[in-house]
Amino acid sequence: MTPPEIVDYLDQIDQRDWPVSEIGFTGGEPFMNPEIIPMLRASLERGYDVLVLTNAMRPMMRKRVQDGLLGLRAEFGDKLTMRVSLDHFRPELHDEERGKGTYEITLQGMRWLRDNGFRMAVAGRTVWGDSDAESRAGYARLFAEEGFAIDPADPGMTVLFPEMDEKVEVPEITTACWGILNKNPDDVMCASSRMVVKRKGAEKPVVLACTLLPYSPEFEMGETLAEAEADVKLNHRHCAKFCVLGGASCSV
Repeated sequence: MTPPEIVDYLDQIDQRDWPVSEIGFTGGEPFMNPEIIPMLRASLERGYDVLVLTNAMRPMMRKRVQDGLLGLRAEFGDKLTMRVSLDHFRPELHDEERGKGTYEITLQGMRWLRDNGFRMAVAGRTVWGDSDAESRAGYARLFAEEGFAIDPADPGMTVLFPEMDEKVEVPEITTACWGILNKNPDDVMCASSRMVVKRKGAEKPVVLACTLLPYSPEFEMGETLAEAEADVKLNHRHCAKFCVLGGASCSV
């Protein structure tokens, strides 16, 4: 995506009078985009909280990117949050997913963010079978050792993502589930969020129902936010496992 495309969607938010509070940037790795800093700035200048999902590795640590981030930090402070993908608090398990030595490279990036006063969060994974309490205790030890100002008990600051295995059977969701689970359709992510994706080789971005379904064409809603105001059918297994039954959210 490019800054003009970002500005166009920000303008559409204004035109549609959507009650948006946060703009998130994800990838892949957002800092691979050479124009990421202007895109972050465009969103921050509109007054939004901005969340960047990053691995905090070498693309983020390039001098040009660091200088841009420091400028944003000085101007917008904690309106900018960096959510770092640290799959596990144990180096060998993180490296099992990301490659040998990546844990330490990520920690180097996190230390730079810490030393320069950035607001940080962490995204971990639960593929290794740790309980929620075990995972949060492990991250708590790491954060204390490193002096990271991240709350391990806050699910918005230490996000633990379950595995998205499309081969696993999940319960079918019906309208009766809302009463059984004591939940409201307004609580699920697609009731208040949309994801804009520009696929490789595409001329224009498209709007999707949510961040969990970037590769499901049936959840593409069109090119504009007006088209994206349509109802979303909760007919994907991720809808059941993560949002209705699991309460997943990709926001801070």
